[in-house]
Amino acid sequence: MNFSEIGKVIELLGKDRGIQKEIVVGAIEQAFLVTARKKFGIQGEYEARYNEDDGEIEIFQYKNVVDGVKDPIVEIDFGAAKELDEDCEVGDQLGIKIEDPKFSRVDIQTAKQIIFQKVRDAEREILFKDFKHREDELVTGIVRRYERGNVILDLGKADAILTRRETIYGETFKPGDRVQAYLSEVVMTNRGPEIRLSRTSPMFLVKLFENEVPEIQDGTIEIKAAAREPGHRAKIAVFTVDRDIDPVGACVGMKGSRVQNIVNELQGEKIDIVKWHDDVEVFVRNALAPSEITSISLNHDEHTLDVIVEEDQLSLAIGKRGQNVRLAAMLSGWKVNIISKAKLQEKVRMAVENLAQLEQITEATAQVLVQHGMMSIVDLSASDPEDLMKSLDIELDAANEMIAAASSAIEDENIVNEPEEEAEIVSASAVPSARMGMIKSESTAKDGEEDADKFSDAERRLREELAAFKLK
Repeated sequence: MNFSEIGKVIELLGKDRGIQKEIVVGAIEQAFLVTARKKFGIQGEYEARYNEDDGEIEIFQYKNVVDGVKDPIVEIDFGAAKELDEDCEVGDQLGIKIEDPKFSRVDIQTAKQIIFQKVRDAEREILFKDFKHREDELVTGIVRRYERGNVILDLGKADAILTRRETIYGETFKPGDRVQAYLSEVVMTNRGPEIRLSRTSPMFLVKLFENEVPEIQDGTIEIKAAAREPGHRAKIAVFTVDRDIDPVGACVGMKGSRVQNIVNELQGEKIDIVKWHDDVEVFVRNALAPSEITSISLNHDEHTLDVIVEEDQLSLAIGKRGQNVRLAAMLSGWKVNIISKAKLQEKVRMAVENLAQLEQITEATAQVLVQHGMMSIVDLSASDPEDLMKSLDIELDAANEMIAAASSAIEDENIVNEPEEEAEIVSASAVPSARMGMIKSESTAKDGEEDADKFSDAERRLREELAAFKLK
């Protein structure tokens, strides 16, 4: 069976589509093997071989040599076998070449379908391998069409998908436009490899800086974290061990040329470049710039930062619609609470006055109790004597007497048990977002005393009731 065109087909597929010769040959052999089984009996044993010298597909049928044939598909008489191979014996298996299989048009069509399917599978696998190693890179494609609101980009060898969710709000594309995007992942689907792109990922911002700033490319400057609200505002944290280089200035460029190119690519998205620091308190101060921070309290157990600012700095710290505090939370990986200093001081003052109603408690003692989270007479009555002993450095009898006095005061109508409820002291709260924040290296705070790192339990209870990004 001579197929003169098979050699040319194999060569063309190798050149035009990059498919290895062995894969094409294997597809052809398997196609004719399946066709032979359908034509000559599926219970038989067959083998298809491509003869490269002759350009011929050879089909062999294997039969067992027996004295009496019961099934001619799998058996051959010893006498007939001797004519084909003089050395054969009963019990041997003899491979017989089918000289003229006389395949019908349907048989040939079946073989073609199998070959085409195998070639398509090979192409998909090649595409998958070609683009899989390019994940986390920037790619540029040409807009071809829209499908269900998603943009289909031509990357040359394959099409990629830029979903509506991964497109910056407000941007539109026309067929023929060149679009740059971040290759987020390549997945194999039933329809072949699907190349997924993103223009909203923080990594898109990171890759743009890597392309624009040579110091980042050569490793002199390192991007530690990035956070975005696509199309609106972004923050990126940079660091260098070279003291002679200003990492922020290098990223901004001469007259802002470097960062402006990135802003233009991101449809006018404002970018804050922040100097990274391994002390999370210093880092968050940088991230919340340009607001001036009065103090920061860290709670390592809850991974929370309480940032206290003056009343005139609240709007700067929170930012437009809470953007500044949200991006700072994403950038640092910590939950960030913005607290008004004036409201906090007023709450502390009222708590001290409430506790000082008891004869056993002076104003100084009340201040110490407030520092340890006891904000009212009710809190004091429910406290543990041993905790009071440690907090106030008093004897057990004195601690029990103080708790008993607080319990009695609760029954006294002339004593206010708890201070009047004031407005919430937390002006804004934000939690990190895994989708819009990228942290390369976790910030670690310097060790300090546990009491200094923790905020009062009463304030913590109040903050736990807040939803993420809830603004007052």
